[in-house]
Amino acid sequence: MVQVHINDVIGNFGKYHFWLCVLIFFGKFGTGLHQMAIIILAPPAVYTCPNSNSTCCDDPVYDTTIFSRTIVTEWNLICDKSWLKDFTQTVFQFGVLIGSLLFGIASDRYGRKKVLLVSAVLEMFTGVVAAFMPDFWSFTIIRFFLGLAVGGIMVAGFVLIMEYVGTIYRDVISNLFHVPFTLGHMALALFGYVIRDYVIFQFSISVANLFMLIYICFLPESPRWLLAKNKTVKAITIMERVAEINHLPKNEVRKQVETYQLQSLRMRQKKGNALDLFRTPNLRSNILVMSFIWFVSSYCYYGVSHYISHLTGDIFINIVASSGVCLCGCFLAIPLVKFIGRRILVITFNIACSICLVVIAFIPEGTGSVIMGCIGVLFSFMSFIVVYLYCTEMFPTVVRNSAIGISSMMARFGSMVAPFVAGLRPHGKWCAPIAFGVFPIIAAIFCILLPETKGIELPMTIEDGEAMGRNSIQQRHASATIDDNGEQLASITETEQ
Repeated sequence: MVQVHINDVIGNFGKYHFWLCVLIFFGKFGTGLHQMAIIILAPPAVYTCPNSNSTCCDDPVYDTTIFSRTIVTEWNLICDKSWLKDFTQTVFQFGVLIGSLLFGIASDRYGRKKVLLVSAVLEMFTGVVAAFMPDFWSFTIIRFFLGLAVGGIMVAGFVLIMEYVGTIYRDVISNLFHVPFTLGHMALALFGYVIRDYVIFQFSISVANLFMLIYICFLPESPRWLLAKNKTVKAITIMERVAEINHLPKNEVRKQVETYQLQSLRMRQKKGNALDLFRTPNLRSNILVMSFIWFVSSYCYYGVSHYISHLTGDIFINIVASSGVCLCGCFLAIPLVKFIGRRILVITFNIACSICLVVIAFIPEGTGSVIMGCIGVLFSFMSFIVVYLYCTEMFPTVVRNSAIGISSMMARFGSMVAPFVAGLRPHGKWCAPIAFGVFPIIAAIFCILLPETKGIELPMTIEDGEAMGRNSIQQRHASATIDDNGEQLASITETEQ
């Protein structure tokens, strides 16, 4: 284990950190636009068959009162082809899954900055091209590659911020990281209200991401990654610049880095891999339960958001309502994770989410169902926020990235299944709410099996991770000390991966 006080010399959160967060948050805003765009691209279609009383025909006349053109009306995705509108979103989410894995691996090998740049350019290019695809299948294939880019931006952006921000601010920043996503979701209502043609809509939300080109000039590399790759000179240059912008002395930077490099050579730690998560009973149980909770959180959030937008009422108001409550959830989660245990929060949020969704099945459609759906989305989203932090704290350093990767992969499976479940509404208004509402209560029950991680020193080895939750007395968090003036100083524990 190697102790390096990087944030003592560059600051825990200063002016430089603020502007870095602004840069990354802009990219996260774009991912919110694209991930939730299907709500506007494929809203429910109202049509009539002019030459028959049948509900299905080859030449339907569509009601264009709200939207002049959507992918449903453009390619007649109705009747026996209605499943295709959900399939295109599933393919997109599969792209996000693959992108998260591939770009996550690439960011460890080639750096956070390069992966973010490639992902940003790919997102802008495929987003624009998708608007002009001539048929459903070419449109769906391009959106798969758009999903790849979105996955890369989400993973590399989160890692880059977490590697810059000091320990005492990470829980707050990890919550705020989700704010721009919800703002992107909310902005869909504005884009959709002003632009009623899906081609212009898709083009517009893609052009809105052109500001990410500033990444080429201003995006920094992670000094922690540079140190891990023995690129010491570049790391020192970046850290000195960060210290200067944050009005901190630069003379300690080189000394700290040289000390770290010497310790790294002397104290090699055994590397772990994903298989280590399944070799011992406690870790195996923890990763299986955590993966299921991520699956449920994603499944309910994306599915119910999609479902609410199609409920009775104004689609744009429904979008603002569901995204607005999630925005509130981002800020509400900050004090909760400060004072309440992770496990009790996840259990509570899932039980509350389940109750709200089941209630929808038994009340008339209208304002009441929209309100209950929005509250259900709120609890689901807050659960999603907490499990990001929970997963990070639960698994040992040598396999932490693997644990997050596996959990994130399961979350993408949840978002892939969600559109099809949301599409059950024509078969009965109770079908989708029940199908969504059952899983959170199961997740809450399984969560009881997980250990509490609040205030506990992060596990470093496989042995530490296996012992977590099995010991009755656990060590309190020892990463912060109090100096003579009562000021809290954070020390970052670096383990060479």
